[in-house]
Amino acid sequence: METLTIKNDELRQIMRETFIEVLTNRRDLIEDAVKEAIEDVGLGIAIEEGRTGEYTNAGIFKKKLNERIKKAK
Repeated sequence: METLTIKNDELRQIMRETFIEVLTNRRDLIEDAVKEAIEDVGLGIAIEEGRTGEYTNAGIFKKKLNERIKKAK
């Protein structure tokens, strides 16, 4: 394998061009990443809001979860 040397400015330019190309030609990748990030933030917020220090029985939780799943169908 051959070693390649590249200047910082050249690398920055290549990275810029590549990023612009991805933004232009592969919007689906960016959209998926943004959607996933928003979902992660929402889940994190929901977890924080739900922390009360009180816990429920696992059986009760599963029962309620199954009821909601059945309603959603």
